[in-house]
Amino acid sequence: MNRDRKIIFLTGGTGNMGSEAIRHILQLPDPLELRVLVRPQEARLASVKKLLSESNVTIVWGDLTDPASLEEGIRNADVVLHVGGLVSPMADYLEPAAVEAVNVNGAANIIAAIKHVADPERTRLAYIGTVAQTGSRNSPVHWGRTGDPIKISAYDHYAISKTKAEVLVAESGLRYWVSLRQSGMLHNNMSKDLDPIMFHNVLNGVFEWSTANDSGRLMAGVCSDDVPEVFWRRFYNIGGGVQSRITNKKFFELTMSTMGVKDFRTIFRPHWFATQNFHGQWYSDSDELEALVPYREQSVDAFFVERSRQTPRYLKWAGRLAPGAIHKRLGKLAEGPHGTLHWFAHNDEDRISAHFGSREAWESIPRDWDSYTFISPSMEPTELQHGYNENKALEDITEEDLADAAEFRGGHSPKGCIDSPYAPVAWRCAEGHEFLLSTNAVVKGGHWCPVCSYDYKSYARQAAVNPFFAQVWTEEASV
Repeated sequence: MNRDRKIIFLTGGTGNMGSEAIRHILQLPDPLELRVLVRPQEARLASVKKLLSESNVTIVWGDLTDPASLEEGIRNADVVLHVGGLVSPMADYLEPAAVEAVNVNGAANIIAAIKHVADPERTRLAYIGTVAQTGSRNSPVHWGRTGDPIKISAYDHYAISKTKAEVLVAESGLRYWVSLRQSGMLHNNMSKDLDPIMFHNVLNGVFEWSTANDSGRLMAGVCSDDVPEVFWRRFYNIGGGVQSRITNKKFFELTMSTMGVKDFRTIFRPHWFATQNFHGQWYSDSDELEALVPYREQSVDAFFVERSRQTPRYLKWAGRLAPGAIHKRLGKLAEGPHGTLHWFAHNDEDRISAHFGSREAWESIPRDWDSYTFISPSMEPTELQHGYNENKALEDITEEDLADAAEFRGGHSPKGCIDSPYAPVAWRCAEGHEFLLSTNAVVKGGHWCPVCSYDYKSYARQAAVNPFFAQVWTEEASV
């Protein structure tokens, strides 16, 4: 990438992560041209108007479903930062086909554009994945790393679309790609995202958060010529490290304190929150990304200190003086469409089973905090078994190793020689589905059968014959 003027193309520039990426990219010392994909309907946004005033920024009008606009932005690009897409909770209100049209087809369009108007042997593609790909990871399996099983939570069409898109990237044949799985991301617009999805969170769950600032720094860092070669063609978890690993209880304490609410328990009730079928984990491997592309600058505590400073005084007074009114408003949210209480009022047994296990399990949840037990998840990192000799470098993995990995997944070993860890090989899952996936996608990305991986209704059946998957399903089944 030793050009006089580096060309960077960014999707999702009007979002929380994308806008921070732009801010940090424009601070880079190297001469560059930043091209930003913007939908025409966003032309009047203040952030877009500001971009139009930047001398080294070019707005590319279009969207991820429009191959022509993507080719315009990607033509001769050195770096493509694919941050954009439909995300939750917006994605939860749309038909699955609409979500896939943007998230899956959009990724396919970007890959095709790189091959058509850029250089698949030189252009760098950074794809943003999601922690939602690995689903619910309640204690005692709350520690995760890349290569763990893909496990999509029930009804999470967003996670399905992001997983499919990640496979497209990993199997694209591009020389330089990377998938960066975003965790929960703290940003300044969080108070505007009041949605029933907050009650899908598990109170005794965990998150290793990142902040929009740090994620933006990461995107700028990926653009550097100093990124080591070993960084590419891998999967990473974006996380803030030890200082950003907190329980969901702690998260609600911090969030509500910035709004003037002294005790979040005065405005919530424990039975409003799901007990399973969400996502979130602490990462045993997030330091690997930090070591290769340093990006951490803002801890969870530092974020909330700054957020408290920025919160208008009238909102803090409302939190202090009117917790009862806030409690009623949040209760209405839980009772509304997509809210947990709505499922019980309307006998939505499938949702009840997915998020609570059963109606009886929900009824056993205390209605007051004095009787509710918060757990303290282990701070000692633990790792799931991946079923092959992980001491070997990816390039040294043999057919025997893949046979071990396949057997641990209840399947059969690939046939034929392994030309490259990035080339597709043939696999068969326990249910007899045959598919092609690279060694890298299976053992380092945690991907497996494209039929079974997206069929959450078959997960219990899969766990009975797939020891690899059973490691993350037993905790779900036992809640």
